[in-house]
Amino acid sequence: MYVLIMQQQGFFTQLANRFSEGGVLFMSLILICLVLSFYFLISGFYLAKRNEVKSRKMIGLVSDSSLLGLVIGFLGSIIGLITAFDAIEGMNSISSGMLAGGLKVSFLTTLFGTLVFVISRIGILIYKWMYKF
Repeated sequence: MYVLIMQQQGFFTQLANRFSEGGVLFMSLILICLVLSFYFLISGFYLAKRNEVKSRKMIGLVSDSSLLGLVIGFLGSIIGLITAFDAIEGMNSISSGMLAGGLKVSFLTTLFGTLVFVISRIGILIYKWMYKF
């Protein structure tokens, strides 16, 4: 039944549901890292021909902000796992479905942080390929 409901929803609705499932605080921080990475990457490309020193600094900031997004994702995952295990500890019995659901939610922040990191690194590779520094 859940699969049928998810198939009927649009892509952005599913994305918003996953965002809220992963925890709004950590997912928002990772999203900020993604936006910053895009800003620094676009600034780096824009400044590449005008000011090479500032352009390289911007690309360095892309690397830093993407790494921060990855680390925040792992931190959110660890905190989510600790919270899930605390809830399991308080119960006498737990179903495998409940355990799987808790693990899924805890890994959403890791997934989003990893996607931010990979997207940013691809942008850095394109920059290095185009300007060969």
